[in-house]
Amino acid sequence: MIDIGDVRERFRENQIKRVKLCAVDMDGVLRGKWVSMEKFVSMAESSGGFCDVVFGWDIGDVLLDNLKYTGWHTGFPDAVCRVDLDTYREIPWEPGTALFLLDFRNARDEPLEIAPRQVLQRVLARAEEMGYVPMFAAEYEFFLFRETAESLRAKCFANLAPLTPGMFGYSVLRASANSELLVEMLKQLAAFDVPLEGLHTETGPGVYEAAITAAEGLRAADRAALFKTAVKEIAVRRGLTATFMAKWSAELPGSSGHLHQSLWDTARRVNHFAAESAGSPSPVMQKYIAGLVAKLPDLAACFCPTINSYKRTVPGAWAPVNASWGIDNRTTAVRAIPSAGKGARVELRASGADINPYIAMAASLAAGLDGIARDLAPPAPVTNAYTEAAEPLPRSLAEATRRLRESAMARQWLGDDFVDHYAATREWEVRQFETAVTDWELARYLESI
Repeated sequence: MIDIGDVRERFRENQIKRVKLCAVDMDGVLRGKWVSMEKFVSMAESSGGFCDVVFGWDIGDVLLDNLKYTGWHTGFPDAVCRVDLDTYREIPWEPGTALFLLDFRNARDEPLEIAPRQVLQRVLARAEEMGYVPMFAAEYEFFLFRETAESLRAKCFANLAPLTPGMFGYSVLRASANSELLVEMLKQLAAFDVPLEGLHTETGPGVYEAAITAAEGLRAADRAALFKTAVKEIAVRRGLTATFMAKWSAELPGSSGHLHQSLWDTARRVNHFAAESAGSPSPVMQKYIAGLVAKLPDLAACFCPTINSYKRTVPGAWAPVNASWGIDNRTTAVRAIPSAGKGARVELRASGADINPYIAMAASLAAGLDGIARDLAPPAPVTNAYTEAAEPLPRSLAEATRRLRESAMARQWLGDDFVDHYAATREWEVRQFETAVTDWELARYLESI
């Protein structure tokens, strides 16, 4: 645990002159501001305020009209927040700047029910009560373009120039050709306390996959949230754009945001997913898998949170289409990776790169713990999830949101206030899409009908 005295000493040693205070909104966007050193110390020693509009607008800063928590009817007051000093990190590409994450409180000085980071904290606390320390690691795919914010708009987001052409998965050649950029990413992310276990090209023009080093639940989610912004900022400084959109091209595979997870004992000496036989899941892992498989359809809006998410989850495109699991199987929604050691884990493959990692990890953990609490047994593992029978996942954000609203399990583990607020934000997103006229519609109907 870090206290304000430790922070002051680090500031002096590292010549920190300014501070960024940040929080992740409902869409997973990092929102924040610079504050003076005096303001930071005041907030660190007590609390501060942050306009609650960060939980009341969409990804384009349009105010939602269907929320109870905030809106014109409340006047958009400041939400009470506290600085989590344990999230201290320095920004390598902004010398002299430190960054901290915020925790939000409600009027009763309790964790704010709808705030994504606090939702995960609540589920982690329940895991601890059950004797488990969850470990997570996010694995993102993202595309890089030789475009700027200005050129994207000038081109109307079409005919974009990728960092490199062609389909070159695991290409040493393509990675080496851009080694200066990739080495900079590796070094600066490590210095930003977002270390990578692996980084390689994926199948597609200018696409990469990064595996973030595993950590305990909250720290893993912080790393996953900060990774996206860090990659984008590093790219922007080189005249590039990085996207974590789930499916930016109909002709190319989508971008995943897989979540590797396991449960350890409170002393972190034993992995409860480790089994006596390397090829068979442990009893705890089996119950965890059973919970995930059973509740994936109800929680799909937490793993596939945008309209675009459902363009990724189609047959034969390296993304799952149903609530299935298998042993080391990449066609399934849940991939079991059994072993007799610390590497035993479950990989959730349903989640895309567009996730809010706090929400996705909270939902995934809740489903697994629910399976353990109810002593569930998983269905039979499958060999090819694209051809074998299993409950289909929702095919649209509207369907996924309806199922989330109706899920007793989601309300029990994530809380009524969160489910209602988050579902309202997804319903708003659906409404925006329903009134949009797309390029596809224009090309198909304008002249012909």
